[in-house]
Order: sequence, then structure tokens, then C-alpha cells
Amino acid sequence: MSEKASSSDLKIEDVEKREYAGAVPTGVAPDAHYDPKFVSRTLCVASGSSFLGQRTVDWRILPLLGLLYSVALIDRTNLGMARVAGMQEDLRLDIGERYSIASMIYFPPYIILQLPGNIILRWIGARSWLTICVVGWGVAQIGMGFVPNWGLLCLTRVLLGIFEAGFFPALAFIITTWYKRHEVQKRLAGFYLISIFLGGFSSILAYGITFLKGKGGLNGWQWIFVLEGVLTVALGLLTWMFVPDFPDKNRFLNPEQTKMILDRIEADRNDSVPDPVTMKKVLKHLSDPFLWSFALMFLASTMPAYAIGFFITILLSSMGFSLMESLLLSAPPYVAAAACCFFFAWLADKTRKRALWLAVQNLITITGLMITGYGKLNGVRYFGLFLVNMGASASVPGVLAYNANNIVSHSKRSVSTAVIIAFGGIGGIFATLVYRQEDFPLYIPGIWATMACQLTMLILLGINTFVFSRRNKLALEGKAVNEDSPGFYYTI
Repeated sequence: MSEKASSSDLKIEDVEKREYAGAVPTGVAPDAHYDPKFVSRTLCVASGSSFLGQRTVDWRILPLLGLLYSVALIDRTNLGMARVAGMQEDLRLDIGERYSIASMIYFPPYIILQLPGNIILRWIGARSWLTICVVGWGVAQIGMGFVPNWGLLCLTRVLLGIFEAGFFPALAFIITTWYKRHEVQKRLAGFYLISIFLGGFSSILAYGITFLKGKGGLNGWQWIFVLEGVLTVALGLLTWMFVPDFPDKNRFLNPEQTKMILDRIEADRNDSVPDPVTMKKVLKHLSDPFLWSFALMFLASTMPAYAIGFFITILLSSMGFSLMESLLLSAPPYVAAAACCFFFAWLADKTRKRALWLAVQNLITITGLMITGYGKLNGVRYFGLFLVNMGASASVPGVLAYNANNIVSHSKRSVSTAVIIAFGGIGGIFATLVYRQEDFPLYIPGIWATMACQLTMLILLGINTFVFSRRNKLALEGKAVNEDSPGFYYTI
């Protein structure tokens, strides 16, 4: 489609930028210099294009990445399911804090290797890097099914952390380079809700797998690791064949479509062309206090999500439910979380507001924690798990979008995404350590520690909103330039 370059384009871009600052009403037609139908056909499966169309960006990116991340979540959190399926007795995980340590030891390599992973990603390309990650952790998962003791279980968990380290930051990094700022949270939520939905049903899958107990001389918990690991390795082959790359390197759009994607990004935030990652830039980006603010918010979001992932079947069994009931009842909270995740993503993109809706999600999480911790009836406590999962899960793509909306340049996007997701790993460590065996079955200290994280996030959201609003006001008055990019306004 031809561009309709005119002076009116500049006015429309100015209006769109003012929308981010809250200076004018939303609703101005985006992409005025391209045919809207052409933009819609290229980007979105909901635009009327063929669902199997290979030139639809959403279709090519979101289902595969969502499926891969769902497998990643299943593989890192299926320890709880394996525990109640016989692993505790076979490996004596009931001694001391063995289960918490085995859960936690995954995270140190996962945290340390995030930033190097994103640097390697641009160097060797998305397809090669993601394939290495997926196949590597699939093999580690298979190995977990054959460990004879607790020590070797910890070793395989370390290997799992090493290979998964480069995966999630790479996914978030890739997705945020394809879309404009007010489009990105729906897409992040799109791939994340696929993972939530499928991950929720992993408990039902695990229950079905336990019926293989005794086959091939393996216990039910061993079959959980082996079969899910084999599935992961198989998905590694799909990764090599179909995973998308960055927009400037993609091979599934034609040149005209690729130019349109890059032009939209350039008009939105001036970073369509990747800039090289140097040590000087890394140190500069790491000195930005807002990077650490977003990182702490991501920690606060992932901590309750990991707590649910590791402990939901244990909490349910502590309420008196059988193994079958505990595994089956683990699924519905994830279905609710997937719906909540997409609703808040749609709302945030539509209103172009981030902090407000994240705060609402924090309050939902706090409410759920109080109900689960202090409810007297099992049905009431179970409802609390719904609220915790809904609030925490919706916050994960929300924080990633909040960060992505407020930075410029590929190098800063690479560094910030890696650091923020690394803090998600710290949230995982926190969850495994504060939900202690000695506090079973109510885990009240862990619940209060989780609520403290939510309150911290509320404070950070307030600080960010105040500072970003002030900076936008100064930029509108011509007294400041945000992110060294003239015309850039923070998303509040």
C-alpha cells in the first residue's frame, strides 16, 4: 500500500503522542498513512484474514510462543504434582526443607543467565537460541524422571534453570518489537493466557499420567517428568521450523508488509532499527531507577503466581481432598486467571492506562490471600485461590507491557526485559522459601509475605505515576525530552 505522506500525518502523530500523556481524548485513527485494512490484515487474525494465513503476525507469533511458554511453566512447576503422586515417599522430600530447596534451586541459574541470554539472542538469532533452550530443558525434564535420590533431583533442577533462563525474556523481547505501545499488552496477554490455560490443565494431564504407575518399572511421578519432557523436545523441532524472529529479520512477511511494521514502530517510539548492545549502554540502562521499579513490580506479581504453581495441589490436599480431587481442582483457578488476564489487557490497551489496572489487580490478589489464609470453610478458601491466581496472573503481562511502553531502543529493551524477568525468578525463590513446611497447612507467614509484596507494588505504582505525569507535563511544555527521544511521552 502506498503511503499518503502529508502534513496531516504529523498532526495525527502529535495527537497520538499527546494521548499517552493524557493531554487529549483517545480515538484518533492510527496508521493514517497506511490503508487500515492492510494494517489489520497483516497484524490480526480477527481482521477477517484466513485463520491459517501465514502472513498474519498475530497468528504466526502468539500461538506457538504461548504453547512453548505453557510447556515451560508446566515443566518448572510440576514438582508439586509429582510430590503428591509419589515422589515425596520415593525421594523422602518430607525431610526438613528438601521440597522447598528442590523448588528453589532452579532459580539462581535462571536469574543469573537472563541478561547474557538476551545478548546471545541478537547474536545467533531467535530460531537457533530458542531451539537450544527448548530442547535443553526438555532433556533435563526427562532426566528428572530417572533420579534415584534428592541430590540428583536438585542437579536436574539446576539444568532446567540454565536452559529456561534465556527463554521467557527472549519471548517478551521479541513480541514487544512487533507492535505499537497501545497494542502490546493484549499480545503479551495473548501468549501468556494460552500458557495459563494450558498450564492449568497440566494437573489433569498429570493425574492421567499417574495411571501409568508401574509401567516400565517407573512410578507415576516419574512418568509425569518423562512424558512431559518428551513433549518439550518434540516442540523444540517446531521451534526450529516456525519460530518468528525480529521484524527486521523476519522471513514470513513480504517486503511491503515488513516496511509497514517497521514504519509503525518508528512513528510510535523511534526504535524500529536495532542498536548494538555495548557495555557502556548496558551500564547506562542499569542506572535507570525505573528499570528496578519495574523489576520489583514483576517480583511482586510472580511471587503469588509461583506460590500457586508450587503449592496449589498441596493446599488442596491439606483441605482433605484426595489425590484425584487435588489434581482436578487445580485446573479451574487457571481458567479464571486466563479470562481475567485477557480482560485487563484489553482494558489497559483500550484506555492506554497501565498503573491503574495493575493496582486493581494487586487489590484482587490481596483479597484472595486474606480469604485463603483466614477462611473457615474449604469452599471459601478455594475461592480465595481463584482471586489470587486471577490478580497475580493478569499482572505479569501488565508489568511487562508497562515497562515496554516506557522505554526506547532495542538495547534498553533487551537489558530491561532480562533484568525484570530475572526478578521474576527472585519472586520464585521468595515463594519457595516463605511457604515453609513448618507452616503447613495454612502457610500464614507466606501469605503475609506475599501481601507485603503487593503493598510494595502499590507504592511503586504511585511513585511512577507521579513522576511520569510530571515528566510528560514538562515535555508537553517543551521544557524536557523523555528518554532522549523528542516527542516521546510515558504511558501512565
